[in-house]
Amino acid sequence: MNSPLNDIAAPRAAATVPAGATLPTTASMFVRHPLFRPLAALVLLLLVDLLLVPGFFHLEIKDGHLYGSLIDIANRAAPLVLAALGMTLVIATRGIDISVGAVVAISGTVAAMLIGGTMVMQNGVPEYVANTPMVWALCAAMGAALLCGAWNGLLVAGLGLQPIVATLILMVAGRGLAQLFTDGQIVTVYYKPFFFLGSGYLFGLPFSLYIVGAVFLVTALLMRKTALGLFIQAVGINPVAARLAGLKTAVLIFFVYVFCSACAGLAGLMISANIKSADANNAGLLLELDAILAVTLGGTSLAGGKFSLAGSVIGALIIQTLTYTIYSLGLPPEVNMVVKSVVVFLVCLSQSAEFKNMWRAFRAKNKGGAA
Repeated sequence: MNSPLNDIAAPRAAATVPAGATLPTTASMFVRHPLFRPLAALVLLLLVDLLLVPGFFHLEIKDGHLYGSLIDIANRAAPLVLAALGMTLVIATRGIDISVGAVVAISGTVAAMLIGGTMVMQNGVPEYVANTPMVWALCAAMGAALLCGAWNGLLVAGLGLQPIVATLILMVAGRGLAQLFTDGQIVTVYYKPFFFLGSGYLFGLPFSLYIVGAVFLVTALLMRKTALGLFIQAVGINPVAARLAGLKTAVLIFFVYVFCSACAGLAGLMISANIKSADANNAGLLLELDAILAVTLGGTSLAGGKFSLAGSVIGALIIQTLTYTIYSLGLPPEVNMVVKSVVVFLVCLSQSAEFKNMWRAFRAKNKGGAA
């Protein structure tokens, strides 16, 4: 007997092939793959860089570390990738989280204030030591991020507030709290081991890439090897039917907001370690918008249900590559914002059912007129 859940989240059965019809070729199947469009966009950007940016693909090893434009793009995209992974699950449940940037600011601020750095003499050599053991400082920062996620989850899943309204509260109040913690000043960190999170290297590659890889791998395993991914997809497709099928939709929604804030908190630590300070005014500013754009570029539906973790990673790389390209070509930074707005417009059109119907009708009309 089929479970009601199968009727909610299982993909539609393949249509029977009419007599005389041909099966799709390998090329057509590749083109129709959900990751084809984001990959094609990324490849197109890389080709532009190949033609217009001298030495873009040049890689070299210095002091045992791999350097080059591609490494720089991947390293700088790491915080955005983390934010996009968390945002993917939120959007998959028909939600949205616009407090990601505020959580980044809070996490980085808590870590920087606790670690700080005090100069002491060790064996006659001046050296900075952490004001608070770094492990405890990192735990406190991540704990603050988890509390932010629990707050969002409580408002959305518990009180039933609209996600954009619930997270707007933390978006405003969270950054305000971070600024109150620091009195609006930049908090500088002097403890070198902390810097390794954002600018350290391991086996020749930036350590941030290993963090992103670990988070992606764990998330992908949870989504693919357990029923959690199916449950999240079911909630996004039809939350009422999912609840009637026996799913605890409130618990699942609460979980995705906590997970999203945890990813943002980790991104905040990475950003703070990279710049060796905490800037509550600017850290993570507008990061939530880039995360949403990365998720939609990767093929995740804003209507919920359909999501792609790999697509979100590709979307984040597209945004960072686009930013790098604009700066490398000497264009004003404002151009980046204009291009992003055009991309958002095109993504919204691509996911609009009304636009798709109009396009099909237009094509059918032209074919009929030609005949």
